[in-house]
Amino acid sequence: MTLHSRTGPQVGATAPALADNRRAISVASTTLLLVALTVVLFTALRSPLKDDIAWLLYVARRWLAGRELYVDVIEVNPPLIIWISAIPIRIAGWMNTRPETIAIPFFISAVLGCGGWAACLLRGYSGLFADRLPAFAALGTVLVVVPGMDLGQREHLLMAAILPYLVLYACRLDGRRLHWAAALAAGVLAGFGCALKPPYVAAFVVLECLALLRGPRLQGWGLHGWSLRGWGLRGAPFWVMPLAAAGTLAGYGALVLLTCPNYLHRAVPLALALYGATDVPFLQLLGDSLRLLFGEAVAVLLWWWSRRWLPERNLMLTLVVFALASTVVCFVDGKDWFYHRLPATIATILALLLWIGSTLAHRRSMPLGKQRSFLLAAAVVVVVALAVASYQRLQPEVEMAVQPDHSTVARLEQIVREQHARRYIAFSEWIALGFPVVNNTGVVWTSRFDSMWALKGELWRVKFDPSAEQKFPVRHWVARDFIAGCPDLAVVDLREGVNYIAVLSASDPDFARAWAHYRRIDAFDGLEVYRHDEAGCAGLPPT
Repeated sequence: MTLHSRTGPQVGATAPALADNRRAISVASTTLLLVALTVVLFTALRSPLKDDIAWLLYVARRWLAGRELYVDVIEVNPPLIIWISAIPIRIAGWMNTRPETIAIPFFISAVLGCGGWAACLLRGYSGLFADRLPAFAALGTVLVVVPGMDLGQREHLLMAAILPYLVLYACRLDGRRLHWAAALAAGVLAGFGCALKPPYVAAFVVLECLALLRGPRLQGWGLHGWSLRGWGLRGAPFWVMPLAAAGTLAGYGALVLLTCPNYLHRAVPLALALYGATDVPFLQLLGDSLRLLFGEAVAVLLWWWSRRWLPERNLMLTLVVFALASTVVCFVDGKDWFYHRLPATIATILALLLWIGSTLAHRRSMPLGKQRSFLLAAAVVVVVALAVASYQRLQPEVEMAVQPDHSTVARLEQIVREQHARRYIAFSEWIALGFPVVNNTGVVWTSRFDSMWALKGELWRVKFDPSAEQKFPVRHWVARDFIAGCPDLAVVDLREGVNYIAVLSASDPDFARAWAHYRRIDAFDGLEVYRHDEAGCAGLPPT
């Protein structure tokens, strides 16, 4: 027989006023989502594609063309994101259009699909998430707006993929039954999400530890207590989801070992040795995360204050715990890139919206009216602050979309076309100088790296480990690629404080001789553009 719930939210406990305005709430929330989609799509399709996304599309295209990952082209991310990036390339081939035009709608469709399924799984909750349409609109708006131009990053896809898992996890904490099919699918999807960014396994471990601590309140842990009625699949044990996620991760790991052994043999050691050059001091990371940390603190306070009467307390607890664990992962990673904070930011905003909606729906039955009003105001202020921050990140991209020809990337693309360049390189840590310039012009990128991050990492590493130059001879690799590729155009970034040309010339005489044939033809935005003379490739290997 099945075990029945002893605890959980009061289904259908919405306030009469909220029930009377469901149609208005649905219309308003749907309109908000459509406006957000319009703005983001317009901005993404009119402005230069995000550099990381453009690079991954390039890597996927090279892989589909027969190049060997992690050998012919160096990427430090696990291969799943490359395999995913190959999908819009295939779709673009079928539709005879550019992959860059397909990529953003593809990623938006993927995250909205996950958000739509999560909204369906929220059935039975009250407040903002009581009805599917407002729930989907709220989830979709947050998933589309908060990332801004980081839409499609691994952290963004990860957060969308684990939303159904988080909802079902909270349902199980409430003592509600899970269908086998939903539990298995959510676990598999969450496993793929973690495969995009393996350090986030730690966040799931924290959640499962929380489940163990609350074990006496859970139902269906053992093999008893569930029934199998054909494909009705009611009452799945609690371990089904984490086991499905772990099994997916294990299967993915085995697949990587079989198909991409060079990821573990080459990419991982390279990243561990050199990627630390992009780390920032802890205090700087702390300062740039203050808004998020304050939002998490408010969410924790709200949950603690309302944990005894909030119907959605376990769902809010799940979101808050995941946000805190994701923040720890971000701080351990040590990178000050906003998209690394995306999972924590999205989870925090959803937790606050959940609390606001539930508080408004149940305001007549909630205790301590004055404290409730103060905390409600605090929650609204934090959500508005995080929304304003999202707008501030998106605003420059919107302005660029209105005048796309005024960007640095657009000017570089114009020079490439005017010079009829066939081969191209940029000496900069800024990936955007190479991608999407290469994607949009079809020029050949003459390096195995997406930028000079590895060269900068080698220079950083040899300061305290002189043997790093022998283990990872990045200077030699970059110089050899340059000489073999003989780019028609070379861009030098003067803003970074590292003179890459001087470093390479001092370490490789052949590079110095090749560079002597380049002359400057333009300078703007802290960049210098060089073109080789007619004898620039004389005596060099063909491309």
